[in-house]
Amino acid sequence: MTEPAAVTLARHFSSLTIDRIPAKHLADARALIADWFGVALAGSRAGSGAIARRFAVETGGREEASLVNGGGARVPAVHAAFANAIASHSVELDDVDILALFHFSPPVVAAALAAAERAGSSGAELLTAVVAGCEAMARLSDATNPSLRDRGYHTTPAVGVFGAAVAAGLLFRLDEEAMTSALGLAGAQASGLMEMYGPSMQKRFNPGPAARNGVTSAVMAQLGFTGAATILDGQRGFCRAFSDQFDPAALTRGLGTEFPIFIEYKAYACARPIHNGIDCAIDIRRQMGAARVDGIRRITIRRHPAWAHYHQIPRPATHHEAQVSLNYSVAVALREGAALLPQYTDEKVHEPGILRLSEMVTVVPDDSLPRGVSCHMTVEAEDGAIFTSQVDHPRGSIANPMTPAEAAAKTHLLADPVIGAASVDRLLEQIARVESLPRAAELMALAQGAPAGARKPEDAHLEHAS
Repeated sequence: MTEPAAVTLARHFSSLTIDRIPAKHLADARALIADWFGVALAGSRAGSGAIARRFAVETGGREEASLVNGGGARVPAVHAAFANAIASHSVELDDVDILALFHFSPPVVAAALAAAERAGSSGAELLTAVVAGCEAMARLSDATNPSLRDRGYHTTPAVGVFGAAVAAGLLFRLDEEAMTSALGLAGAQASGLMEMYGPSMQKRFNPGPAARNGVTSAVMAQLGFTGAATILDGQRGFCRAFSDQFDPAALTRGLGTEFPIFIEYKAYACARPIHNGIDCAIDIRRQMGAARVDGIRRITIRRHPAWAHYHQIPRPATHHEAQVSLNYSVAVALREGAALLPQYTDEKVHEPGILRLSEMVTVVPDDSLPRGVSCHMTVEAEDGAIFTSQVDHPRGSIANPMTPAEAAAKTHLLADPVIGAASVDRLLEQIARVESLPRAAELMALAQGAPAGARKPEDAHLEHAS
């Protein structure tokens, strides 16, 4: 009889140590943690991040883990994981996998940091847990996508709960049997729907339950609560329930020798599949000159069918909706040459010049494009001149990466207004040597700083722009 995949995975993850992880993936995990802190700190001042933090504080309980940027407030680890995951998904600048299907860090890093504080873990244990959680997410996505996404499930929370459970379980030092139970209990809580695009905060919420439920699963398993070993590949398990076409071999292929983790980073504050269009828009703006942008009379975007029918929102009502609008993002990038936090505000989405370009965008499916996120843009100027650009690998991707200096600059851009440049420098220095830290909690302690004149954390709910 074939061993259930959850048992095989639990054996691998429960015994994983830092010396068995290739140097590349340790470096990737450090970069991921650094990126997470920048994004989460900025997200803590967004409306959705502030509400999640307020929920955690008002719910209260045993002081186990820190809230980003909670001014030193400590709450149960499950609540910290929940609120911090939402904060890190609140400005649309979090990392993404190579197929733009999910985000690693909101569920995994948020859960790992909270669990590490509860358990008193070292930096090396934190780094190992982050790699393990990312591997779990990648394997589950590889086994079930694109069917999972096409059926209407949001991959980040659906597979993220397993990544969070593995990361927390490793930090709680679960043995093989308990880790199997943690995976089973995570599967009982797997959720997340793609019905999240629109003017609301819905999309920001999704990683929160995944991080919280992953930590809950690991705690319950640690206490002796047992879960189904067949949760992944059983007749009514995760793979069959969430996917019409799944590949069970992907769950364990190369286990122990291969780490199928491919992480990319965002240069723009919007949904990743939109980034190719922004790169095209910025390129065309350079070609034609900024002075001619307001005279544009036609914008045609050819997009691979994998994403052609997503993100078409000509008139977003809020900045939340603008961050998942290809039309708006292309329009604002053409007009301003940028697509960062200042370009996504509730005020800017109503600017007539941007709306004129946004409503002009026509999207055409084209299966000849080489990648799912590929974009080919044609812009016709007022005088009839035609400008074109095609981007297959957006800025921040593995094939078109940011430099370490650019990555650090991104973290500073996002976090300096929250905790100050000096605190960010110290945080980045500690992350660079995280495996040598006796206590991983040092990272969260560094992230609590605040620059002179900064608003109090409790006033952050007044912040609307993200």
